[in-house]
Amino acid sequence: MTQLDVLYRYGVPPTERVVLALSKARDVYGVRRMTFDEAAKTVRVEYDASRLTEAVINQLLRRAGLDIVETVSMIPEPVDIAPPAPLQASVA
Repeated sequence: MTQLDVLYRYGVPPTERVVLALSKARDVYGVRRMTFDEAAKTVRVEYDASRLTEAVINQLLRRAGLDIVETVSMIPEPVDIAPPAPLQASVA
């Protein structure tokens, strides 16, 4: 089993009908967990990549009626750090 996570940002908050449809999507073999962050308007889906693909997860959420706006990268952006100043040779 290969566990992967995908994070989506949604536009319109899910209605009661959408939440009920999403609860049925959780029953799909290979979907391990769905976690919503209402403040960030994101849903994180943990799934078994040996059973499902990210495209299938996207379809499940869309067919349930969730308004997916974008896929969010879970890898943090690199921080630009200035390189250290070059060392000067000292003459003794």
